[in-house]
Amino acid sequence: MTILEKIIATKHEEIKTYKPVQSDTIHFPEKSKLLQRLQEKKGVISEIKRASPSKGDIQMEVDIVAQAKKYEEAGAAAISVLTDETYFKGSIDDLREVAQAVSIPVLCKDFMVSEIQIDRAQYAGGTIILLIVAALEKQQLKSLNDYALSKGLEVLVEVHDEQELGVALELDAKLIGINNRNLKTFDVSIERTAQLAENFPFDGQRVLISESGMHTKEDAKFAYASGASGILVGEALMRSEDPGGWIRQATSEEAAK
Repeated sequence: MTILEKIIATKHEEIKTYKPVQSDTIHFPEKSKLLQRLQEKKGVISEIKRASPSKGDIQMEVDIVAQAKKYEEAGAAAISVLTDETYFKGSIDDLREVAQAVSIPVLCKDFMVSEIQIDRAQYAGGTIILLIVAALEKQQLKSLNDYALSKGLEVLVEVHDEQELGVALELDAKLIGINNRNLKTFDVSIERTAQLAENFPFDGQRVLISESGMHTKEDAKFAYASGASGILVGEALMRSEDPGGWIRQATSEEAAK
């Protein structure tokens, strides 16, 4: 069983314990669309990531609201929040706290297999959900994508190879993320972005986002030069003593081109 298969099996067990989401009674600041933001200017999707299966604990004591505000103040295009509890030590409460604290788009980063997860994400203030092509059957992917869009959410569709990119394009996804990490082995290579970008239709209707393996401004510059409009960065920001500076440097690197 691969790591991804193990995570998905756990997720199916977890959602059995979820209670139906009640009507929305929490106020969240109005947020713009990530697609529009990345069409206007390339940027960093900055992640709240306490831990991961491959790296173990990264930053367990983080003040997530303070971290999120540092991201926003530095000009992040959006904030990604890991909500998986078992493997990434996040929570839906993390998402809610961040969504209440910032005015930029917020991505619920989890392994989505059910509509109830989408409902929970929206109730907690998420404006974008993640759908991973490798984790879903094609019909399930389409059903969850349609459901999220019907709720007014944006959908980041994540791919890792040419076949999965084809599936995302067939879905007419507007936000397509190339995960430089192989979710079956957890090996990482940012060359993956350059490889898949060769088959990406840069038509102005959709944007390419490079995910994982971004540690330096040179990595960011490589991803932008390969065609990415956005980069998703987690570990580097969580370990940095100056995450805002990291974001500004990565953004100015693009602006200086």
